[in-house]
Amino acid sequence: MKKLLALVIALCLVLGAASAFADGLLKIGYVQVGHESDWRMANTQNYFDVFTKDAGFELELIDCDNDHALQLAKVREFVQKDFDYIVIDPIQTAGWDDVLKEVQEAGIPCIIADRSVDASPDLYTTAVGTDMTAEGETAGKWLAEYLGGKEAKILVIEGSTGSSAAIGRSEGFNKVAAEHKEWTIIDSQDGDFTQNGGQQVMESFIKTYGEDGFDVVVCHNDNEAYGAMDAMDAAGIKYGVDGKIIISFDATHEGLQRTLDGKILCNVECNPIQAVIVMNVIKALQAGETVEKFTLVPDEGFCAPGIESKIVTVMSDEVLAGRKY
Repeated sequence: MKKLLALVIALCLVLGAASAFADGLLKIGYVQVGHESDWRMANTQNYFDVFTKDAGFELELIDCDNDHALQLAKVREFVQKDFDYIVIDPIQTAGWDDVLKEVQEAGIPCIIADRSVDASPDLYTTAVGTDMTAEGETAGKWLAEYLGGKEAKILVIEGSTGSSAAIGRSEGFNKVAAEHKEWTIIDSQDGDFTQNGGQQVMESFIKTYGEDGFDVVVCHNDNEAYGAMDAMDAAGIKYGVDGKIIISFDATHEGLQRTLDGKILCNVECNPIQAVIVMNVIKALQAGETVEKFTLVPDEGFCAPGIESKIVTVMSDEVLAGRKY
């Protein structure tokens, strides 16, 4: 009798979930990292464009302004409000176990988006995002291809400390760098994924090492690269095809424009257009389907015109025209 009752309850829950999607609006709570970069704003807009009422959703997106404690608090608010799904783009990898357990105990499916967490995969439903370590490896492999065995003194402007993007890109690039004894990573500092942060770090690097003290600047996102350019412009240091090598990540529209212009020599994409993939995961869960524990968002790399590469795509007007963000 108990088994039969449990079966009936489970059936009702499935039917209720399906009905919620078919007849009403699914309540989606999304805790966003912040608005620190062009990439982040494109990602936020993508969620607003996809999770509309016409599509059957009621989206509450919270800009947490890079405040980890606020993210935790907002997730708990979503639990109290009994949202249908909770999507988390974690500012940092650590410190998620307790709140993920609370979400799980409330019976709310939880999707980790864009970045990753250190918590056990058993504590969340699924994850959607890019491979940050592979992005770092792509940047390193392109640099090796471009330098062709030449020596290089490398400066790194990292993303926000503790973020999976910064950790992954560092791990990937450093893995390749370890294979090249002719390379020296002379310094690495946190630019917090912002243009101002990139400029401040680059100004410090220039003051410490001078114009002749480095050959390559690796920036963990486009906005940091813009800031590094501002600092080098002010110091009269040339960069791009006729000067210092700048490598960036994100491949936003502006970042790729600067790649097309020969200012950023290599730009590795981190695709911000992820909301449709998240929506498809939610639709699959609503239909009672089993979803993969991780869904990869595809991305690629680009280099400035005039550079031959087997690693990344050479930028062109046609490539840029096809970018919507």
